Amino acid sequence: MASCAICGKTAQSGQNVSFSQRKTKRLFRPNLQKVTVIENGRPVKRLVCAKCIRTMVKV
Repeated sequence: MASCAICGKTAQSGQNVSFSQRKTKRLFRPNLQKVTVIENGRPVKRLVCAKCIRTMVKV
């Protein structure tokens, strides 16, 4: 299963709930993006969630 390279965020399980309150299993997946990150002066491609991308831009 894919996860964020920075925070380690992965998919979480939950339920779809219909109007009639029937419950079926589902997954809440993180918003992962392929991003080129500079580590130790070298560009490296990583899978990073959108929240971590926003945090990196701020810093």
